[in-house]
Amino acid sequence: MTIQSHGLEVRVRLQPTVREISRRPKKSTQAVAPAPKHGRFPRITQVVALALHFQEMIDSREIRGHTDLARLGCVSRERISQIMMLTWLAPDIQAEIVRLPQSPGGRFHVGEAMLRPIARLPLWDDQRERWRGVLGGASSGIIKKGQA
Repeated sequence: MTIQSHGLEVRVRLQPTVREISRRPKKSTQAVAPAPKHGRFPRITQVVALALHFQEMIDSREIRGHTDLARLGCVSRERISQIMMLTWLAPDIQAEIVRLPQSPGGRFHVGEAMLRPIARLPLWDDQRERWRGVLGGASSGIIKKGQA
């Protein structure tokens, strides 16, 4: 390729470069059991941890409030309110939820929708009583409307 400008001529030879891909040698096709996966934390653990983190951000004045959280998280203010409601739970219930072990599917028999009515109870003793009931009767996965 030749470029001419103001009486100056430059000749350049462009050569496409070919990059070699280094691949590992293929292993034999013997059946090898896959390594066991650790699993994930239950969804409720993740949401409670997120609520606690959000509350720390508000307390430390990193952000002004729920509106800023909603904007940053690209979710509605209503959803942020639902998440933040979990900070109303008694501290020992929060700690128990945050310490739930990992499971292969990340499933736990108590969901966020089951916790919100408990969080609305103003007395922590009432919350603890309801939490014990949910843990004991959650195998059915149903809480009657009058209970919550």
